[in-house]
Amino acid sequence: MARKISPLKDFLHKESSSGALLVLAAVLGLAIANSPISDRYFDFLALGFTLDSGLLYLKLTVLKIINYGLMTIFFFVVGLEIKRELVSGHLSSVKKAAMPFIAAIGGMALPAGIYLAIAGDVAPEGWAVPVATDIALAVGLLAMMGPVVTLSLRSFLLALAVIDDIGAILIIALVYSSGIAFSWVLASCGSVLLILALKKMNFTSVFTYILCGLLLWYGLYRTGVHPTLAGVILGLLTPSNVKEDSDLEDIDDGSISYIEYLQVKLHPYSSLIIVPIFAMANTGVVITEDSLRAATSSVIAWGIFLGLVIGKPLGVLALALAASKARIADLPENANIGKLVATGSAAGIGFTVALFIADLAFENQELQNIAVVAVIAASIVSALLSTLIFKAYRSNPKQN
Repeated sequence: MARKISPLKDFLHKESSSGALLVLAAVLGLAIANSPISDRYFDFLALGFTLDSGLLYLKLTVLKIINYGLMTIFFFVVGLEIKRELVSGHLSSVKKAAMPFIAAIGGMALPAGIYLAIAGDVAPEGWAVPVATDIALAVGLLAMMGPVVTLSLRSFLLALAVIDDIGAILIIALVYSSGIAFSWVLASCGSVLLILALKKMNFTSVFTYILCGLLLWYGLYRTGVHPTLAGVILGLLTPSNVKEDSDLEDIDDGSISYIEYLQVKLHPYSSLIIVPIFAMANTGVVITEDSLRAATSSVIAWGIFLGLVIGKPLGVLALALAASKARIADLPENANIGKLVATGSAAGIGFTVALFIADLAFENQELQNIAVVAVIAASIVSALLSTLIFKAYRSNPKQN
């Protein structure tokens, strides 16, 4: 008997569940980094190997295996969700995509502008850190708020966060890739063309597609482009046609696409295992009086903090209201200025992708640590602001 699923509701539920695990893993990473076994923690993450055999060359540490390898699966699931939204979700038509797209532009541009205004003279390379939104924590927060947050508002935030992810992915590809090796660019393009050819021939061997995916990952690794982009590309290349021999049934439309099937199978591993592992490995910052003083006096930290806490909600609000006033797009149902600010504050929870970009943006470990502290602090403050505003509406129904 087929298991019944609802792709959107299941996605939102799993993201909500992973939010608690993500917070726990981040706290654990911080605790271990500041415990008597901190040296073992950092030594373990630095353990590495080099494989150099003619055409095959890999130089990885445990941390890079997490950030390059496991996070490729995370970005594959992100790519699947982007593809699903483009095919049948909130981005499937110009009208549906218009409002979250416009709001997301504001929520990316203003934080970047605030960062550059504050820290642009010192470390302009960090401008993209406050651009990102953490889907798991943002969606999880809104789920905790109950009926005061309508489904249309949650869907608006989800679409906005997905567009943020697209923006972050493009930034990683175009800004934070090292020197490009064009011979490997051709090899990567060859892998994509091979996948497209196999799709055209209706080839269904999962093993063959996995092999092509590994070739694409390795090609991007050798190209100098961040290899996790292979996950996004593979997600976008996944066919949206119906999977006939599925053990699942979509209660919304009665059929399961390959995209939905893979999401159901991989999303639990991505949100409940991979993202918490990433959080625990990347939030390990030694917190001392000196490090806190360095963070609080750093323009980099303030640029990231104010970009997420102030820039996100104001950017989302300003462009959403402008689009509504110009009649380009409609606001989410029952949305008002307060709820839009609260939703924008939830989008200010940058965390996973913000930490990922911080690791790429800053080569200096001290600057990375400052960025991590700023992202964590901004995410906490953004979550608190969003919660307080929504609770004010919940306690005073007349404001709804």
